[in-house]
Amino acid sequence: MSFRPIIAPTDELAWERAHDVLDRIRSGPGRAYLQHVHKTVGATPENEGSRRLLAAAAKGDLHDRALWTPTATAAGAGGNTTALVGSPETVTAALLDYVDIGVDTVLVRGYDPLDDAVAYGQHLLPLLREELARREA
Repeated sequence: MSFRPIIAPTDELAWERAHDVLDRIRSGPGRAYLQHVHKTVGATPENEGSRRLLAAAAKGDLHDRALWTPTATAAGAGGNTTALVGSPETVTAALLDYVDIGVDTVLVRGYDPLDDAVAYGQHLLPLLREELARREA
């Protein structure tokens, strides 16, 4: 599975940050590219994975405890664009939900690559590793 976690010290702050990220996607320099692609290729992506993602996103913005799809919709469902939003504890629990259903490889990267990599290393990954180790013990 591939996600772009949006974390902050509290769920409330993470949601504020998530909406800021969405605003940047909608108004940023990549928007002109997406508009060009929609005009030349069409609004429907060519690959099945992106079409499935858009269909899931059409059912609602929030899926399970933290999976938020407006970022994917705004980016045309290209690449790794779904977000897990919340505190490190909330996002860790969401990642473990996926482990519980059989996911054994997770790719995470951020919308703010350097700052997010630091935050993941300081706040998210230690919690995840701790819980996985507890489960193995």
